[in-house]
Amino acid sequence: MASEGASNKNTVCTLCDKVGLKPFTKENVFYYYIPLHGVVSYSALAVNVMNPGFISKVLPKKDLTNVLLLSTLTGTAFYIYGRPHLRSVPNSRRGLYALLGGTLFSMGSVLAWALIRSVLPRDNAAVATIAGLASGAALVKLSTDYFTECDKLVAKN
Repeated sequence: MASEGASNKNTVCTLCDKVGLKPFTKENVFYYYIPLHGVVSYSALAVNVMNPGFISKVLPKKDLTNVLLLSTLTGTAFYIYGRPHLRSVPNSRRGLYALLGGTLFSMGSVLAWALIRSVLPRDNAAVATIAGLASGAALVKLSTDYFTECDKLVAKN
């Protein structure tokens, strides 16, 4: 029986590894799972800004824009706060940098989506949704690549 429990634990760990999830530690919750939740919220925010009617159809009488924006900002701020290139910065200043970066990223994305939406055809919600998700994915990829490059510079020193 003991080996069966160990086998189940190994199966779960193997499944987590295949999916790409990390074990639940304090560090992973703050710097992996909260940012991961932020990315999910960011995707939903992209859909909400680019195709506002979609969310209202799924959740009538609920405007989730502010909740999604706050969740995106929080996830982004935790991601920035946990970056290795900021580890030598005092925590209070690091927190301010993280809040600034999270706010600029989130609000800048909303502005970019509003501009993109203004040039797209009004009657094609699918194109707007795809444009929002694609541009959001591109912004997340570009941003994470930037932070990875910053972290590499610190690792070299």
